[in-house]
Amino acid sequence: MQCPYLVQLKGICKSFPGVRALNNVDFDLKPGEVHVLIGENGAGKSTLMKILSGNYMQDSGEIILGGKAVTMDSPKKAEESGISIIHQEFNLVPQLTVEQNIFLGHEPRCKMKLFPNRAVSRSDAGKLLERVGLDVGLDERVEDLGVAQKQLVELAKALSLDARVLIMDEPTAALSSREIESLFGIIRQLTGEGVGIIYISHRLGEVHEIGDRVTVLRDGQGVGTMNVADVVLDELVRMMVGRDLSEMFVRSRVPAESGRKIVLKAERLCVDGLLDDISLEVREGEIVGLAGLVGSGRTEFAKAVFGVLPVSDGHIELFGERVTRSNPRNLIRMGVGLVPEDRKDEGIIQILSVQENITMASLGRLFPSGIVKSSIERRTTQKYVDMLRIMTDSLGKQVCFLSGGNQQKVVVGKWLCSELRLIIFDEPTRGVDVGAKAEIHRIMDDLVRQGVSILMISSDLPEVLGMSDRIYVVRSGRTVREFARDEASQEEIIRHAMGGESCAS
Repeated sequence: MQCPYLVQLKGICKSFPGVRALNNVDFDLKPGEVHVLIGENGAGKSTLMKILSGNYMQDSGEIILGGKAVTMDSPKKAEESGISIIHQEFNLVPQLTVEQNIFLGHEPRCKMKLFPNRAVSRSDAGKLLERVGLDVGLDERVEDLGVAQKQLVELAKALSLDARVLIMDEPTAALSSREIESLFGIIRQLTGEGVGIIYISHRLGEVHEIGDRVTVLRDGQGVGTMNVADVVLDELVRMMVGRDLSEMFVRSRVPAESGRKIVLKAERLCVDGLLDDISLEVREGEIVGLAGLVGSGRTEFAKAVFGVLPVSDGHIELFGERVTRSNPRNLIRMGVGLVPEDRKDEGIIQILSVQENITMASLGRLFPSGIVKSSIERRTTQKYVDMLRIMTDSLGKQVCFLSGGNQQKVVVGKWLCSELRLIIFDEPTRGVDVGAKAEIHRIMDDLVRQGVSILMISSDLPEVLGMSDRIYVVRSGRTVREFARDEASQEEIIRHAMGGESCAS
């Protein structure tokens, strides 16, 4: 009798020093289904998938493929067994081209197997890029691509392996709504061909949209597996966090005041080749949302304000003064911080500890004499670890060993520690679970009630609508619309982001 499952994980246990990551977890996947795996950061989702993909060996339990127990002792063994994983943190070589990354380690070869077959490689890579809807050159270096484009290169790379089991870890975290729709189309095509997909996501709305079954992990244990058709959102939240979440977007609304001080003013801002006329204002004690498709100029605008990209035309005013010497060091001294979209390369230093990352931007404020007192540094770090519920067994633990969501919380903690007047959040809850998302929203609300101003860039339109006092929409490096909170809707934002009338003047 043929086994009804592509893969089964039975009684999986895994421990790390001081942490019980998985405790007797069961999971299975059928051909042609999307099995969604959800849970808070640190629940064990990524660890379970790293065991299946050969990156970790389980302490106990077994992996069964097609009805036969196997030892998955390396990523190569997993690939040979038809298992491919798209990691939440990109597994690409930045200095290599798109084509080279897609076929890295399994390049098409000529008949004698001695040399790569460039003609076949280019033809197949082009077809894969077309399949995932990515319009970039095969010879472009991956380091020059945006986050969303890198995600699609990862997908093309996984598809090149002809996997029967495809693991997607937060695949839509950096994608726009249009790109997500395209990705879901690819997923449906793959499942129609009998491919089984394990789909890890913190976006609970995606469970019903793309999933067939859902399994919930909490604190390294399986809480339950259900058919998606039988599940309601509130039940999933309770299973994930062990408590009810009455509100997703926590805001203490205050009446709009035209007399509030302007904290950030950008007028006709241009960056050569990237921005072509963005104008907006952020006032004291408000959250301003910046919406638009990926590649519209949102992140580039944040980097221009923070002094990372040079302004070619237009100007920026901060706290009533025109900025003439724009670089991150000066901006931090002025009271401006940036939570970047790409936390791995721009938000944290992975080889440093949680404590070193959280306090690195605040050492001058904490220790004006230049003498660092470790007791104060530990106490300060612990405050933000507790506030953000950063899951770590030690303040001295290197950030590279934390889950992606906990790394994001470390970035947020670094800027909260700096006691700034303006914080730019670029995708603040990307890769963060539902409980931590509500906590970050609550912290943002606390900040604006204390007079801090926030510019929030997000691809999550419910987040933009739920948290913002005003919303600007950008398209092709230009401001195309400003909405008051009560005027905006998802439909209107999308319409202007994709081709609405410009009204920036």
